[in-house]
Amino acid sequence: MVVLRATHKVLKSLPTSARDSDVSDTALGDWYVDRLVVDRQPLLLLVSSKSLLSILAPARDVKTLPERLAGIVGDRLRRLDVSESVIASEVEATGAVGVGRTLDRSVTGQLVDFAKSIPYYLPVEGWDATTLRAAEERLAETPCRSSRRFSEVIFPRDTAIRLLQSTWPAGTTRH
Repeated sequence: MVVLRATHKVLKSLPTSARDSDVSDTALGDWYVDRLVVDRQPLLLLVSSKSLLSILAPARDVKTLPERLAGIVGDRLRRLDVSESVIASEVEATGAVGVGRTLDRSVTGQLVDFAKSIPYYLPVEGWDATTLRAAEERLAETPCRSSRRFSEVIFPRDTAIRLLQSTWPAGTTRH
């Protein structure tokens, strides 16, 4: 099961089904989600709590986000350099989704920082799925928690790949 931790703004559109004590059993942990508007178009920004890997998606039909989360995560992971068997294992673990409020202020702060930088990563003339992917890639290369020692700095892409490969060696699945 994975817990989708929604900001207050997004939580209004989703039914709460997870307790604060619920913990995700996926490699990338809970997914934090916020809604933002860029060029008068709504977007969802999702951030993994463990790796800080981000996903940008148009904010259509927010109520069905829990049902679509596994597919959205799978699509994002396919753009990383990990095997299809590892992706399948993470997607399988993401199949059951609980919705709860945000808990980790550090991840919420990173969500806010990413949201502030996204308009600078998208073209002024308008954006589409291709430019959203380019913005995701820029966020994936952004050093996070850089005020700490270098060994504690998180590079989202590298951290996500390491977590996925260590959690799902050779694409092991849960039964």
